[in-house]
Amino acid sequence: MATTLDTRLKAKTVSPTFTVDNLQQSVTFFERLGFGIEERWEENGVLLGVMLRAGEATINLSQDDWKKGRDRQKGVGVRLVIGTTQNIDQLAAEARKAGIAPDAEPHDTPWGSRAFEVTEPSGFKLTIASEK
Repeated sequence: MATTLDTRLKAKTVSPTFTVDNLQQSVTFFERLGFGIEERWEENGVLLGVMLRAGEATINLSQDDWKKGRDRQKGVGVRLVIGTTQNIDQLAAEARKAGIAPDAEPHDTPWGSRAFEVTEPSGFKLTIASEK
């Protein structure tokens, strides 16, 4: 099967949305990882969601309304890879200092980058990796 990079869709960004168990806890996690809040969505003074930004990357978080049950597992089969030109070891040390325990310490990957891995409080898996 032939693979081509000449695609009809010319996407510039992808911005995933995570429905989380505890919105404030997840916001704090991402802020400690280095994201900032770009937008907030509130209704009647209650925070329902945020758009987070780190460089050019955005992630949206929304509070679970529990209509699908409180025991619904999140993050299964999904890993978000966040690429950066920053020093991975330094970013991992800063995350650790901010209270984020890595799932995997900084390591060299088989594809030639350096990376560390963390899990967001609701269970979403993230890899922070150097870009070549």
